[in-house]
Amino acid sequence: MRTRLTAGTALSFALIGATLINAPAWADQPALDATQAVQQSFTPVPDFSKLVKLVSPTVVSVDVHLKLKQTADDQGPQINGLPPGFPQIPGFPFGFGQPQQPQAVEAKGSGFIINQNGTIVTNNHVVKDARTITVTLSDGRTYPAKVLGTDPKTDLAVLKIEVGHPLPYVELGASSDVVPGQWVVAMGNPFGLENTVTAGIVSALGRDIGDGPYDKFIQIDAPINEGNSGGPLFNQQGQVIGINTAILSPTGGSVGIGFAIPSDMIKRVVTQLISHGKVVRGYLGVAAQEITPQMAAALGLSTAEPDKDGALVAAVSAGSPADKAGLKPGDVITAVNGLAVTNPSDLASDIANVDPHAAAKITYLRNGKSQTMSVTVTTMPANPDAGFQQGGQGGGNAATATAPLGLTLAPLDDNARSQLNLPDNATGVVVTAVKPNSPADMAGLQPGDLIVGIGNADVHSPDEAVKALKEAQHNGAVALRIIRQGQALFVGIDVNGGGDNGNN
Repeated sequence: MRTRLTAGTALSFALIGATLINAPAWADQPALDATQAVQQSFTPVPDFSKLVKLVSPTVVSVDVHLKLKQTADDQGPQINGLPPGFPQIPGFPFGFGQPQQPQAVEAKGSGFIINQNGTIVTNNHVVKDARTITVTLSDGRTYPAKVLGTDPKTDLAVLKIEVGHPLPYVELGASSDVVPGQWVVAMGNPFGLENTVTAGIVSALGRDIGDGPYDKFIQIDAPINEGNSGGPLFNQQGQVIGINTAILSPTGGSVGIGFAIPSDMIKRVVTQLISHGKVVRGYLGVAAQEITPQMAAALGLSTAEPDKDGALVAAVSAGSPADKAGLKPGDVITAVNGLAVTNPSDLASDIANVDPHAAAKITYLRNGKSQTMSVTVTTMPANPDAGFQQGGQGGGNAATATAPLGLTLAPLDDNARSQLNLPDNATGVVVTAVKPNSPADMAGLQPGDLIVGIGNADVHSPDEAVKALKEAQHNGAVALRIIRQGQALFVGIDVNGGGDNGNN
């Protein structure tokens, strides 16, 4: 189970007793017999026993055998199990002086059967770097398993076991129908305790925990722990609506914040892994970021909730489908094939779900006006970020200039290109200094940032940048397009001193 936060935390519990001082108002009422009192005072809690009995045979334990590897980066072999550099004590432990050999390591996870032929879904991090994998069914029988395919970007993996007869299996439900507050049941093998059942409710939907590019987790409060990874999350109809994957915890154990990959994502990924052993995704060719209030003001966007009203195009990859179709930095994508895009995560998932070479209908805002275009996506390349390394087109040169808002700018010459590791065709102006406590400093601008545009206009020299900054200041906010360590993004500067760094 992936734990997103760990820290030493002590919890204390207190039992509080109370003494009845005054008789309650109902003390003089006629007494009820025990059966009547219980029936009138309580609503029965949900009973999951029939559901658990039905689906338990489909939940499996996944045992993975790994082998520790010593690499050239290691500081050397460990002696007697003590770390490199630790003072060695003669005669302790036994066998002093003999390098410790790499040992086999066993890890445990969970999974569930999705068809009668023995196909099993689990997490990629459960089987990553596995030497051998063994699956244990609910009746205790064990079988060797082979990996049909893995997808690290969604942390999913598909296994196969050969049993010789049909197996019970579960159906993948529609996670799009899941709503916060509904009861769910999680099953798996926490801490190696097989066939463990926990229950809770759906706490939230669409959680992005920074675990991958397509995070849209279902948050639940049903207790899940290490070893639950890969286990199913059931709705009350016995359908799998998610796969338990991560927890947020200061203790390393469950504190009621768990995350499950939604079943709608599982369906698409698993289908491709079974058919092709890999996942093929659509590619548009834009770098996008959330719209902050400063950015909305700087770009003249009238959005009620800037961080939920689209994905701001920060850069367009040269030669990409977006580039060929005419999308530009500063455009705000609001929908893909009619599905609303509220943030960059929505855009990434929606485009990834488009089949390569198929047309996607892109709705976007440019200069405050909504427009629509058809873009034929391609297959996502191995390095989708490679095309964002360069700046705008054209060239120019000028002396170093002191710009408004606390910036000092210099032309982008060959020496600067080399120091910033930029391609020869990169253009823009280099930030050489940022005045402390200035609007630019408050917005997070840094020396070494390459400014390639101000608003929707490209800049090629310090003089152009100074002129554009002075003109943009009259709007109360300025949007800069920059490249920082190879990443293209917008930075919004509040002329009155506030700002954001584009990473909110």
